[in-house]
Amino acid sequence: MHPIIFQFGPFTLHAFGLMMALGFLAGLHVMRRLARGGFGSLTDDHLTRLIVWLMVGGVLGARLAYVAEHWTSEFAANPGAIIRIDQGGLMYYGGLLGAIATIFLFARVYRRHPLEVLDLCAAALPLGHAFGRIGCFLNGCCYGMRCKGPWGVRFPAGSMPWHEQVAQGVIKATSPCSEPVVPTQLIEAAANLVLVAVLYAIARRHPRRGQLTALYLMLYAVIRFHTEMLRGDARMQVGALSISQFISLLLMAAGLALWLALRFLPRRDGPAA
Repeated sequence: MHPIIFQFGPFTLHAFGLMMALGFLAGLHVMRRLARGGFGSLTDDHLTRLIVWLMVGGVLGARLAYVAEHWTSEFAANPGAIIRIDQGGLMYYGGLLGAIATIFLFARVYRRHPLEVLDLCAAALPLGHAFGRIGCFLNGCCYGMRCKGPWGVRFPAGSMPWHEQVAQGVIKATSPCSEPVVPTQLIEAAANLVLVAVLYAIARRHPRRGQLTALYLMLYAVIRFHTEMLRGDARMQVGALSISQFISLLLMAAGLALWLALRFLPRRDGPAA
């Protein structure tokens, strides 16, 4: 765990902020490779503008969702902390919804089909997300439940898992580190790397417009639903499900509906390229 990469005077480089920035750059690289290979009609200039739009819309959506979920426990007494996104505190599904809304606005402004832009982003998003999850690991957030296997990781005193276990009476306040927990951040990062490889390979075959978006929604929803079962941090619940599991089911249904619509409705467009 290394939440702070380095400090120089008043400047502090936080690991989460750095990994988030690298994630956007990695996603831009994937989109440019696909676009230059004939996927879609967006130019390099379009893609540069798009990534800036997504940074604003995605981060804003992710932060607002996190603040809404943790308002009472983290922000009611200190509203100024809302702007400290460099230290973590983003909800992925909020960012995804913010990014989707941003993509529709971008497509309207630049007169592109929304599904063309969504497909390009869907093929690149898992790579950026993998960087983000590594940032979560370095920051010590989004951690897993306690475990006894060799795959468990210990976080140092002062970390989020450590504080949680002290509050639960699992360890003493003098303990130098937490009990081992499942590295859910790294598990999800690895799953996203597999997902980006799959979607990138499919994108190079120029699928029907909208299919990559549908596949991403369904496949990531499966990944997230199962990794949520391993999480140990406090999260909002919807009945027996975490809020992210509930949203995963909705996105899985949306992805399946889009896939079926594309499969059974008359084809009115060519391939995505």
